[in-house]
Amino acid sequence: MALHGSLADISLPDVIQLVSVSGKTGVFTLSSEGVDGKIFLKDGQIIDATAGKLSGELAFYEMATWRKGQFIFTANIEPERVTVTKSNTNLMMEAARRFDEFRVLQRKIPSMDVIPYFLPRDPAQDQITLSPQEWAVVTKVNGLLSIKQLEEATGLPAFDVCKVLYGLVTSGLISMRAVEDEKAIPDLGPPLGPSPQPAEQKPAQSQPPGLSLRSLFALADNVRKVADDCVGLSGSIAVEKQYRIARAEIEAGKGLTAVQSLVDRLARAISLLEGGDRAGEFLRKVHPLLQP
Repeated sequence: MALHGSLADISLPDVIQLVSVSGKTGVFTLSSEGVDGKIFLKDGQIIDATAGKLSGELAFYEMATWRKGQFIFTANIEPERVTVTKSNTNLMMEAARRFDEFRVLQRKIPSMDVIPYFLPRDPAQDQITLSPQEWAVVTKVNGLLSIKQLEEATGLPAFDVCKVLYGLVTSGLISMRAVEDEKAIPDLGPPLGPSPQPAEQKPAQSQPPGLSLRSLFALADNVRKVADDCVGLSGSIAVEKQYRIARAEIEAGKGLTAVQSLVDRLARAISLLEGGDRAGEFLRKVHPLLQP
């Protein structure tokens, strides 16, 4: 007979502890807020885990933070692979540490459904150095995606996304708003990152009034000049390549979206070529160009 229950009544680490003590082989199947996961045990030892796009230890740590949803344990199902090599004890200790840290993060991040957005920043302020993980999150923040959607867009665990955002909130770079709180965002102009495209959106040929092809080409050219100043001669080929892609997209009728995509691609390229500081400088310089 399968063991099943609610994560609201008993935490995942506790129920795994009960099963592992008996030395059972089988699989936990879990679901929480639209995300499915599996944890395989062999003779009571966790040896494989998956949660959404995550696998291995990161998947287990992700599921260990779930406090909503359902679980069911089905015995006598053999795992097909090994993605976890740590002992159960070490896994549980690290999961507990992360959960304690997660509670600290919740002081500034109350929900996975809130939407982070950039706050106005004085160009004279000190430059900020971002790690590759921080940059992966920052380039996706556009004032439209919730933290849950950022997790999906970056492919990072929720814990890591929240940890990056916590640091950015503490530094005064971003703030949070509820989904329905449209007035919470200052008018900073079009988002610098890619925006989610609904299935029923208007045809690409329909452009916002007042933005002619000539204006869009001029805007893309100005963005290219800013990028050239940031990378110098060594990166001019990469900048030119992205600029030509943007021109083709503008000619195809994608409008301002093509310029916004150009900014995003150039920011990534500059980050790889020159580092996060220079990419941040590029975004700050190009931001006034995209304001209506």
